[in-house]
This record gives sequence, structure tokens and C-alpha cells, in this order.
Amino acid sequence: MPFSTITLNDGRKIPEIAYGSWTLGNGREVIDQVEQGLDVGFDHLDTAQIYRNEEEVGVAFKESGLARNDVWITSKWSGAWMGEKQLGITESCKMSLAKIGVEYLDLYLIHSASLVQGRINEAWAEMEALQTAGLVKSIGVSNFKIDDLKTLLHKAKVHPAVNQILLHPYVYENTKDLLAFMKEHNIVPEGYSGLIPLTKQPGGPLDKPLFKIAKKHNLAPEQVLLAWVRSKHAVIVTTSSKRDRLERYLAVGDVKLSDSDIAELEKAGAKGHKTLGLWQKIALGVVCVVLGGAAGAFRGNF
Repeated sequence: MPFSTITLNDGRKIPEIAYGSWTLGNGREVIDQVEQGLDVGFDHLDTAQIYRNEEEVGVAFKESGLARNDVWITSKWSGAWMGEKQLGITESCKMSLAKIGVEYLDLYLIHSASLVQGRINEAWAEMEALQTAGLVKSIGVSNFKIDDLKTLLHKAKVHPAVNQILLHPYVYENTKDLLAFMKEHNIVPEGYSGLIPLTKQPGGPLDKPLFKIAKKHNLAPEQVLLAWVRSKHAVIVTTSSKRDRLERYLAVGDVKLSDSDIAELEKAGAKGHKTLGLWQKIALGVVCVVLGGAAGAFRGNF
């Protein structure tokens, strides 16, 4: 059956697959690509303050003609700076709402635990206040590790609905404990960059079983990887500028891998988990990303 929804710990239902805008940049081309995603059938848009394309995502949504409750919109506080001033969570959320052109966000995330080290509880209280005020419907985090979540949960009145993390077979060995902890506390995983084994790390130990399983099920290799992410009961966050690829991604809603398929992928992935490349380091928040802008600079980790 097609992709459906996952029920969050706050009772709301999040679409199982999202069109992500991390790698899109900005400008008219982004608007066209996001519109294409909506036209193909994506009903979940994922953006962030540091991507610098919230406005384009908003224009695409407006030009689509879809009703607000037809599309789930996620954004993130990324610790942006404007001049010499770092924009706080509440101020940033209101700016994101204005840029996207909506009255509320379905989901708002703290983009990285590194942004709030030493003040996780204070930052989370601010997120809870945004939810109480109705500016955001659900709140969560991104790139949080177990210790970060433990600190947050110690004083949280509202548990994070999701934790958006890097998720593919090459990092699974190092992510299993985190996923188990999240399951224990009813925090839904959102998996981004699930196609890295194909796009950034081809030629590794995963290739052989991946292509074998794809051939066996008459699937494209990327469909197998996304089906694996889905097997972890995770929301898939992915993107492409190609319509046919987006259609293949959505077709994964009808794909179910066998337990042996999943085990084979994870066994091969474990052989390559110690060889993370630069792309993974960026995605995990190890590399500092500095983006210049007319109004100042975004300085943050993601």
C-alpha cells in the first residue's frame, strides 16, 4: 500500500516520507523542484533556517494551490546569526513562519544538540512555549545522541516527537542503541541521507547485496535503501530534482523487504561503518558550516 502516516507521541500523524530541501540551495529552481515534489505526491516538506530556502519552500507551497492542512511543513532552528546577533529559538521560529508564509509549523526542530550544549533544558522549555502558543503543532530535535536526549527528558514537560538523524546501513551499527532508546521513549526517528551508500560511497561492501536484492525484487537500488530506512519505522527524508526518481521513491510505499534482506544489508553495512567519509561528517554535525548572506552570516552546525 502507498505511504501513510506514523502516529507521534502527541497524537498527531506525520507523513511517512518527506521532500527535503537541504541540498537544493535557493532561487527559482528550488521553487520549481519543490512544486514538482508536491505535484508528484509528496505531502511533507522539510526545510531549515540554515538551508536558506524557507522562502522558496513557502512560495512553492503557495503556488501549488494546496490547502494548509494538506501539507505537513517542518523547519528547524539552526542557531543562525544576523550580524553580531545570534537569533534565538522564538525569534527564529517567527522568522521562519514569515518566510514560509504560514501561521503555524507542523513540526519545529532544534537542528543540533551542539547548538544548546549546557542549556538543553532552557532551550527545550522555549520549544514547549512555542507549542503552547500554537506557533508549532509538534516539537522535536535533530542529530541528538542518547546523552542529549536523557538530559532533555530529565526536565521536559513534553517529550520530543521526533529525532531527525542520519540513517543508512553504513551508520546503523553506530545508531542501533540510539534507535532502541528512542523506541523506548516513543520518539519517532526521521532518517535523512539514506541514499549515501549510492550517492557518496559507491563501491563499498554494501553494493553486492544491495544490487542483488534490487534485482530479486525488480527494484531500483535506491528503492531498496529507502525501504530499509522505512523498516526502522522511520520517516524518510529524501530529495531529487528528477521526477522519475521521486516517483520511484513514492513507490517504496508498496515495498516490504524480508527479514533476511534487511539482515543481509545490515551485515554488509557493518563492514563499512568505520569508514565514514566527509559527507557523513557534515551530516552528523562534525563540520561547521558557514554560509554568507546579505543580512549577515549563518554560523551553525548541521
